[in-house]
Amino acid sequence: MTLPSTPGEQGGRPKRRTFTAEYKLRIVAEYDAAKASGEGAAILRREGLYHSHILEWRAARDAGGLTALGSRKSPVSESRRRSAEAAEVERLRRRNERLEADLARTKTALEIMGKAHALLETLSESADDTPRPRRR
Repeated sequence: MTLPSTPGEQGGRPKRRTFTAEYKLRIVAEYDAAKASGEGAAILRREGLYHSHILEWRAARDAGGLTALGSRKSPVSESRRRSAEAAEVERLRRRNERLEADLARTKTALEIMGKAHALLETLSESADDTPRPRRR
């Protein structure tokens, strides 16, 4: 067994392969031609592909031609995803600030209530100790 020689191949997750639209069209056409003679599986093995690739690429070809076979991730969708993530981070940051302010307010209220309770308890004890004047 040989070990990977490049740093990118050492451990971690393997990089996904990307295919050009021309490659996809060529492979689909080649597969369709070879399928009649029963050699379709050999093409899949040779290219390291799955039958699901062919099905997906054929459907994309039939739906929209070459443009439908382009990269799945366009720069526009990437920027939208990043801006959506940034908006979500900002929303969560504001929510965190609001919750921290609520927590600080609650802690202050509890501290005041504790002091008020102690004061009332002291007053109650001192009232019990002093004799009450009698009414005539």
